[in-house]
Amino acid sequence: MGTGGPHLGSRVLVTWFELTLVGLVGGALGTTVGGPPGFVIYLTTTLLSVAVLFYNVNELVAARLRASDAERRGE
Repeated sequence: MGTGGPHLGSRVLVTWFELTLVGLVGGALGTTVGGPPGFVIYLTTTLLSVAVLFYNVNELVAARLRASDAERRGE
């Protein structure tokens, strides 16, 4: 892969940072609120974590497809 390929290392770093941020904020809010609303916050944190993973995997796949398409066209 040339210079136009996806940057896996930076995307992994961004994903790790986003997941850490979502986890810390969700955990802090869920613990502070407590009870049933805290449980809802924990569930929301889980859904946001999955959304972060899906988004970043999608970005990697899209970048890979763009690079592959550009390579096929000879750019």
